[in-house]
Amino acid sequence: MSKTICLALTGASGMPYGLRLLECLLEAGCKVQLLYSQASQVVARQELDFDLPSRPSDAKAALLARLPAATPENLAVYGREEWFAPVASGSNPPDAMVVCPCSMGTLAAIAQGLADNLIERAADVVMKEGRKLVLVPRETPFSAIHLENMLRLSRVGVVILPPSPGFYHRPQSVEEIVDFVVARVLDQIGVPHTLMQRWGEDR
Repeated sequence: MSKTICLALTGASGMPYGLRLLECLLEAGCKVQLLYSQASQVVARQELDFDLPSRPSDAKAALLARLPAATPENLAVYGREEWFAPVASGSNPPDAMVVCPCSMGTLAAIAQGLADNLIERAADVVMKEGRKLVLVPRETPFSAIHLENMLRLSRVGVVILPPSPGFYHRPQSVEEIVDFVVARVLDQIGVPHTLMQRWGEDR
């Protein structure tokens, strides 16, 4: 049975991680419920020259055109206030949720249980239902407030996974650096991949 993964894109730098993760989830046969913030639209344009439309139906069409593995059946896109989306209720939670990239504002809101928009509510649902939540915070340096919020979330089982790529595999391109981080996220949510050679494997 394929996994259902909720993926949220927020306004931190690091959109290449988020869209590559989306691509890999779809290629692995997952069903993806995609959420995105208004600020993420600005970041997508700045970092990838990709226009992520405000209307979810238009955003879905753009992603279907961009990602060969995306189909109308395996990709659902929801608006920020779409409270009838499955991810808004504990009666229909995803198998796991990833916020990638995760802004410090989103992380703080999740840590405080605010649930003022669909991204925050979906994260709240995933936590209360005991599912895996992975946050990929792209900020540097971290302030004491950032770290305290991360510690609060880590204590309740949330995975804090900053995009800190290793270089022992000697990446030759930006894409390989991105794949290193995406591979770590996929490992956390139990999605198989072949993005890179694992440590200790024959070279």
